[in-house]
Amino acid sequence: MRDNVNNVQYVNLGSLTLSGTTPGLTGYLDTRGFDAASIMLVNGTITDAGTAAGFTATLQESADTTGAAAATATETVEGGTITVTSDTADDVVAGAVGYTGSARYLGLTITGTTGTSAVVTAIGVLSKPSAAATTLAGAVVART
Repeated sequence: MRDNVNNVQYVNLGSLTLSGTTPGLTGYLDTRGFDAASIMLVNGTITDAGTAAGFTATLQESADTTGAAAATATETVEGGTITVTSDTADDVVAGAVGYTGSARYLGLTITGTTGTSAVVTAIGVLSKPSAAATTLAGAVVART
């Protein structure tokens, strides 16, 4: 068996308090120096997911930190979105999206429906480093 601690980096992209239809933005995951990236969405407390459609996290990409757009379906694994419905449990990994594109920065935009009230956390996972060993915990890049 091989050690993976020195070949993976985890980045806390932030905890968001979702309220209604106001979009929440995670920080950016800087993919420089890595050949594989994904983002997991972890539910905290879901007081109300909103309507049956719940809330949706969409993978966003950016070449720099001045703006982001939704990653295309051909650049994602699992379709680039995570949907949390009213019956999704608290304190569980709600899902993850993988990225196969070439943009340097990745983040999630999470949009609720009327009635959404939830706390969620996004965790970036970087692997396949161009030079091991990596640090276990990486730094988030601010996003506005």
